[in-house]
Amino acid sequence: MAEHIMKLHSQPFAKIKDGSKTIELRLYDEKRQRISVGDTIRFVSAESAADEAVVLVRNLFIFDSFDELYKHLPLTECGYTEEDVHTASPSDMEMYYSVEKQRQYGVVGIQIALLQQ
Repeated sequence: MAEHIMKLHSQPFAKIKDGSKTIELRLYDEKRQRISVGDTIRFVSAESAADEAVVLVRNLFIFDSFDELYKHLPLTECGYTEEDVHTASPSDMEMYYSVEKQRQYGVVGIQIALLQQ
């Protein structure tokens, strides 16, 4: 088992810490391809490196694009709320990952369980 470290912006970080976000969405690049079920991820707040949350990787959902991922995974577990899930769009992820990068690597939904805060 390995531990991975990832930075997160404040809003998704807070949702992971409070348990409302249980699937983290990422590009399935070389770094994410090294993640296995049973590994841990130490999420570090991009705003404060002292603020972190450790999670256990429960499952990996690999897709060709966020378009496919959004069709198959429960978006309320991916950081959307009941109030904003109706406006959820795969293009929301393009601010982080270009369509070209998505085509090159694919994408992953990392299902997690919070271990400590």
